[in-house]
This record gives sequence, C-alpha cells and structure tokens, in this order.
Amino acid sequence: MSTKIRCKYVLIIMIAALTCAGALSSAVGRAPTPVERHGFLRVEGNKIVDQHGEPVQLRGMSFFWSQWMGQFYNRRVVDWLVDDWKVTLVRAAMGAKHDETQSGFMYDSRERKKVKTVVDAAIRRGIYVIIDWHDHHAEDNADAAQRFFEDMARTYGHLPNVIYEIYNEPLQISWSDIVKPYSERIVAAIRAIDPNNLIILGTPWWCQRVDEAADDPLDAVNVVYSLHFYAASHKDDIRARAQYALDKGVPLFVSEWGTTLATGDGFLDSVETDIWLAFMDEHKLSWANWSIADKAEASAALVPGASRTGRWRYEDLTPSGRLIRRKLRAYAGYEENLFPREPRESRVRLQAR
Repeated sequence: MSTKIRCKYVLIIMIAALTCAGALSSAVGRAPTPVERHGFLRVEGNKIVDQHGEPVQLRGMSFFWSQWMGQFYNRRVVDWLVDDWKVTLVRAAMGAKHDETQSGFMYDSRERKKVKTVVDAAIRRGIYVIIDWHDHHAEDNADAAQRFFEDMARTYGHLPNVIYEIYNEPLQISWSDIVKPYSERIVAAIRAIDPNNLIILGTPWWCQRVDEAADDPLDAVNVVYSLHFYAASHKDDIRARAQYALDKGVPLFVSEWGTTLATGDGFLDSVETDIWLAFMDEHKLSWANWSIADKAEASAALVPGASRTGRWRYEDLTPSGRLIRRKLRAYAGYEENLFPREPRESRVRLQAR
C-alpha cells in the first residue's frame, strides 16, 4: 500500500473517531429533554404513561389569556421557564372569544400566531405544550373550535410534544347534554388527523365536576379529563370528586390550578397548596399552575412591570411565583434560591439526599 493511500485511510479513521467521540460527548454532556425521555404519551387505565409504559407526571406553567397577556407569549419566556423554573410543560391559553372587550381569536386571528410562537418554542426545547381553547362557552363556538383544532392537528399532530385542551372551563351546564356532545365532535375532528396525542376534555362547573364525567365518559382513546382548583377555595370536597373519578378508572389532568382563592386573587394558601401537591404526586396528576402574568392579583407569578422576556429575579416574582418556582426546581432536583442574571445557569444538581 502506498504512503499516500495509507495516509488517506488514517485520516478517514481519525475523522470517524472524532465524530463518534463528539457524539458520545454530546450524549453524555446533555440530559435528554422530557420529550426525548418520554416520547408520545398515552392513557392506560387512569394514568398517563410514556413510550416505555411508565407513568408520567408533567409539571409547569400556564400562560394567561393570550389577548390580555400576549407580551409573554415569546420564545425567551419559554426558554427561561425551561432553564430556570425547570418546567416540563407549558400551556398556551388562547383566548377564544370575549364579547365584552371584543377580543380573542374569533375577533382577531393573530391570537393563533401567539399560540404558535409558544408551541414552536416548546418543541424546540423538548418539552410538552398544551394548546388550550380558553373559553367558557365553547359549545356556542364549536365551528370555530373545530377549524382551529383541525389546523393545529395538521400543523403539529405528528409531534409528541402537543396536547390539545378543547374546552377550558365549562360553566354550570350539563356534562351529558352539552359538554360531552361538544367534546365528541372536536375529538372526532382531531382524531381524523392526529390519532395519537392526548386530548384534555373540560368538565362542568369550571372543571370541578369530574365525577359527572366519570359517570358518563367518552368512548375515545387517549382522552383525559380536566380538573381545576384554587387551593384557598377548593379543598376536600373537590379532592373527593377527583378520587371518585380516579377510582372509576378516569384519567385526570390538572391543566389549571392556583395557590389562591378561586377569583385568582386574595391570599396565598401555602398549607392547602402543599396538600394538593401531595395529592397530585400520589396519583401522578400532571399540572400547570396559573399563571405567567404580571396582573395585579395574587395568582399571577409576576409583579406588574416584570420583564416580558424572562430572566426574572426574586424581586420580579409574587409570593405565588416564588413558591411555584421553588417547587418546580425542587421536583427537578435543583437549588431553590439561585437567581442567575443569565438565562442558562449552572446545571449542577443537588447531591443525593
């Protein structure tokens, strides 16, 4: 073999070795994202499980109504929630229609772009994202909701990141006569395009009557039922309804909850919040806390005037925001009181306890 050919083979081998070493270094140096770890989610019994059949509990933050807090619907906020708050889930709460202010998606189609910005950012960071039709009267807006979710399913249905929430909070209306027929229609429309991804179904009385849905569930695959609570108002009675639904084999998803009164304001009930967190942990219930907003109310995570692009420090957070950030970081195994100035902090984990 000539020297020239021998050198060529040596060069090829060196390049291959360096390439393999680089890939190995990358794999070792970066932990898998939540979506890389869990993949497509599905329902088994009353649990959400991952691609390996293991129960999954997602935790994260809900954005506020898009038409009123749209300034936070951007990539940098999602990045900060992933890097600093350690979320595995975000919820894009697209306001559907608000007649008093003539706002929301049905008045302004630009709301769709806000949702897509959050969804695209979540996909890029490898976390899960709820696309939420944020509406208290979705049965009156079923045509628009169907078109919207068909659009979202065509755009994102091939990806494991996406979860559809088709009705935020039905009011004091019948599950069997109103909410269930609406849900059957929207689920069928999504399933015609996306046969796999999870769909969250709203339940009556602001998503507190999961017991009614459990008595008359949909005949559909990979659907879960939304349970909402606000810790200072909703206590043992709501947990009893949730336990009833779980005991009947119905899977629940806490797509919205707050640390305060049901008004979203009032006081922060840290004791009841801990009771609810323990309940959700016991039953592997995924959750999104309300909300990423700088509205002057107790359930908002941010103080008025907080940065629109993340990088929030201690003084930028409300008591609720501080508590939820601390809980999220603890679940992920990180120190609670680090407030870095840069969006990508040290990823040194706590020593094993």
